[in-house]
Amino acid sequence: MKNRILSLTVILLFFVSGLALAGTVNLPKTGQKKCYDTAGNQIPCPGTGQDGAIQAGVAPPSPRFQVNGDCVTDTLTGLMWAKNANLPNGIRTWYQAVDDCNNLNLCGYTDWRLPSVNELESLINREEANSATWLSSQGFTNVQADNYWSSTSYAFYPDDAWIVGMWNGRVGYNYKSYGSYYVWPVRAGQ
Repeated sequence: MKNRILSLTVILLFFVSGLALAGTVNLPKTGQKKCYDTAGNQIPCPGTGQDGAIQAGVAPPSPRFQVNGDCVTDTLTGLMWAKNANLPNGIRTWYQAVDDCNNLNLCGYTDWRLPSVNELESLINREEANSATWLSSQGFTNVQADNYWSSTSYAFYPDDAWIVGMWNGRVGYNYKSYGSYYVWPVRAGQ
């Protein structure tokens, strides 16, 4: 019994000390400023505990996006995006999208790739009715109010990949081989 208690104590100390060593991150604000009831009706925010009420997070840098020729750097994430949000011009299968991004030479860089689902979601402005329209006002061109492929495979069905709707931020998934969506190349920034 003593060995079990000692083992459990050592495990707990290791686990707790691991938590103490974990770093913190400053998450950005979502941009949400309105609150809603369960039926989807807008309500006053005070006391709801919703994101629109608490406004937690760090304010995004201003300006958030810096345009440099055919590329746009997101100063919040450090990612560099193709200014043209519809490369190579039209919808593609996931496999075509991966190839297109991997073979892109833009702004003097050849390390372009298909963005992860989280990277695509980072572009969504929850305060805007249509993020595609908002992104177009931020210096991007050809932003489609439609779904974009991510590089992230769906864990339960590896033949599927996650997609993000640029007009509303909804996330879904579809078959890599015959689903057809838009492509928006990204490369690592800072």
